[in-house]
Amino acid sequence: MGENGDRGGDQDGITGEPERPLRLADLAAAPSKAALRSAGGQPPPPPPVQRTVSKSEAGTEAETEAGAEAEAEARRREFAALLGEFRRTAVLVPLDAHGSLWSAEQGGVRWICAFSDEAALARFAYAQGDPGREWEYRTVLGARLLDVMVPMLGVPAGVALDAGSEDGMLFPPVAGVVPDAAAVDLGGEQR
Repeated sequence: MGENGDRGGDQDGITGEPERPLRLADLAAAPSKAALRSAGGQPPPPPPVQRTVSKSEAGTEAETEAGAEAEAEARRREFAALLGEFRRTAVLVPLDAHGSLWSAEQGGVRWICAFSDEAALARFAYAQGDPGREWEYRTVLGARLLDVMVPMLGVPAGVALDAGSEDGMLFPPVAGVVPDAAAVDLGGEQR
C-alpha cells in the first residue's frame, strides 16, 4: 500500500494504475438495478469467480508446517542470542522512593525495569511525568537480575528492558530465562 492508501505503483512487482477505494459518489452515479429494469434492460449477471492455484502456490500441508517450524526455530535462536547478550551486559535499574528496584506489575507478573543506557532511562523518567527529579539507579549485570533478583521477589517476575521504547524487550519468568525455581509453567503456576 502506498502512503495515501493506494495499491499502485511498482511495489511488490505490481505495476499499472493504482487502485482507488470505491467512493459513495461512484455508487450514486451508477444506475440502479431498478432503473435498468424499468428501462427494459437487465443488469448483466456478475461474472463467476474462480480461483485457480498453481502447484507452486499450493504446497503441501507438510511444507507449510515445516516452514512454520523453521521460522519458530529461527525466532528461538534470535531470542537466545538476545538473552545471552542481556546476561553479559550491565544495565541501569532505577530505584523507587523506598530504595528498592523499580518494578511494575502487569498480567500477574512483576517486571523489574532495566535500561540499556542513561538516555533510555531519561526517556522513561520523562514518560513517568517526572523528568526533573534526580533518578537514583544501580548498575546491575543482566545475569544477576535474572538469576538472583527475580527469585528473591518470591512471585512470578521477569525483566523489562527499556520499557516503553520501540526497542524494548521482555525476559519472562519461564524456564531457560530465569532459574527453574522461579519459572512458571504455561498454565501460570509457579514451580
